[in-house]
Amino acid sequence: MSEIKSPFTTFNQAVEYLYTRLPLFQNQGPSAYKPDLGNIRVLLSALGDPHVGIRYVHVGGTNGKGSSSHMLAAILQYAGYKTGLYTSPHLKSFTERIRVNGVPIPEQDVVELLSASLDTIDSIQPSFFEVTTTMAFQYFQRRKVDVAVIEVGLGGRLDATNIITPVVSLITNIGHDHLDLLGPGLEQVAFEKAGIIKKKVPVVISERQQDLEKVFIAKAQNENAELIFASDHLEVSEEEDRWVFPYEEKKIMVQPQLRGSYQKKNIAGVVRVVEILRKKGFVVSDEALIAGIENTSLLTGLKGRWQVLQLNPKVICDTGHNPEGIQQILEQLSREQYRQLHWVFGVVGDKPAEKVLKLLPSTAKYYFCAARIPRAMPAERLSTEAASLGLKGEAYADVQTALVAARKSASADDLILVGGSTYVVAEVEGL
Repeated sequence: MSEIKSPFTTFNQAVEYLYTRLPLFQNQGPSAYKPDLGNIRVLLSALGDPHVGIRYVHVGGTNGKGSSSHMLAAILQYAGYKTGLYTSPHLKSFTERIRVNGVPIPEQDVVELLSASLDTIDSIQPSFFEVTTTMAFQYFQRRKVDVAVIEVGLGGRLDATNIITPVVSLITNIGHDHLDLLGPGLEQVAFEKAGIIKKKVPVVISERQQDLEKVFIAKAQNENAELIFASDHLEVSEEEDRWVFPYEEKKIMVQPQLRGSYQKKNIAGVVRVVEILRKKGFVVSDEALIAGIENTSLLTGLKGRWQVLQLNPKVICDTGHNPEGIQQILEQLSREQYRQLHWVFGVVGDKPAEKVLKLLPSTAKYYFCAARIPRAMPAERLSTEAASLGLKGEAYADVQTALVAARKSASADDLILVGGSTYVVAEVEGL
């Protein structure tokens, strides 16, 4: 595609166009969401349907879909497959969204691929996510990947990624996120997530949720798709410093790189997906399964999942942000040893903060802050809402200032946690 004359001379110009000319959920929130597959079809058709002919694993859900996508990509990559990985949002650079064998898309490819779609973009005005999804398929075709792991952006049924027909689908769980777009209740959310279930394509549900299982059962029956609830058949337990689970009549022991205890549910879903892939002809050894789980971040570049940034005091960041994600963080915190908890905390302003704030421990010392995005809740407002619920802390101008204050205040045997929003974690220096 190098012969295409680009209106952009630099990568920065290209991403500036993406961020400012296209509806971006990170900045605009719900108004940027386009629940329709029409635009993605037009974009891909104009490019010769680059998504056709690639084998896919499609991953949806509320929490854990990013970690599960990275684990699956790491396993397939270690098994010797040239593996594409498409996830969102990014933490530091746009290029993190599109990877092949763990390596982010080169900046020049971003310029070229975006340039190839500009005429179509101008005519139909798609969203940021629709354009980046198109670019991912273009890049995976260009690189001739053997398989691509595709993470759903939002929902599932009408998400731009749902244009694909995968080898197997994975849905991690259902939680209280984006109820304004997918709800109003969890059954409606489950219905949207179940929309990625395709005719005669097996689907794994990482975690059986009794109140919602009927949604997946009905959709799978309607599509004549094999349905597997991973939590029914595979439980990850702990033996000293290792995690243990049964795998094809064997006992597998791993030391996962992603140590959050909530990853046990994700691993259950991932392992069942690998079993299906093996039945479909993929050659994935036990060694590859273990190595992928144990080296996920190393192989794919995943960041921000219970990531330890320093010791004495221990500083940890985690991107969990909705009520279920915060509950998982609190469960993991209960396993840590520390004298005092310091929490650098920020949220987006277009979601009700009260549900999350009510979960937070009153014994922690808080450093309220706002990420540098338009949707961020102002730190002073967040501090006021938190104070009304008995949470004590100060408001700071930005994430880094809040983290510096926490480090100054903390003793060596304290714990500093950075989270509340993916965008807060993204602004941590040195991540």
